[in-house]
Amino acid sequence: MTHTFHKPPIAISQSDFARLSLLSEILARRNSDLADPLSSELARAELIDEAMHGREVVRMGSTLEYETEAGDARTVTLVFPQDEDISSGRISILTPIGVALIGLSAGDSMEWRRRDGGTRRLKVTRILTPSPTPAESAPNVALVS
Repeated sequence: MTHTFHKPPIAISQSDFARLSLLSEILARRNSDLADPLSSELARAELIDEAMHGREVVRMGSTLEYETEAGDARTVTLVFPQDEDISSGRISILTPIGVALIGLSAGDSMEWRRRDGGTRRLKVTRILTPSPTPAESAPNVALVS
């Protein structure tokens, strides 16, 4: 039996969409297994402008709190691959959890498939800091091309 994931609506800023689309396109040429989950999330996202009109969503560079289905609370920052540092809570957008977090709002829950085939669920409890400006958090294309 195939498990169907519940995916809440997500919103992505136009600048994050442009940067993540480029990253996904570059990765697709080298590793479609890595690029496909990100491409799928981008395809279903609602695009919003940079002002966000009061809508607080997880963006690149956002620091947020989430809870796992086991009740563990974590604080992480969503980053591009070159800035990943798991020990500091800096989670790459290219990890299953990174893809699951992008575009969520506080209170949203998301399921995702881990690389080992298992499933997990998390709930964003709070978005702590806004993301940096687009120029401050651009992907380093040289690291993924």
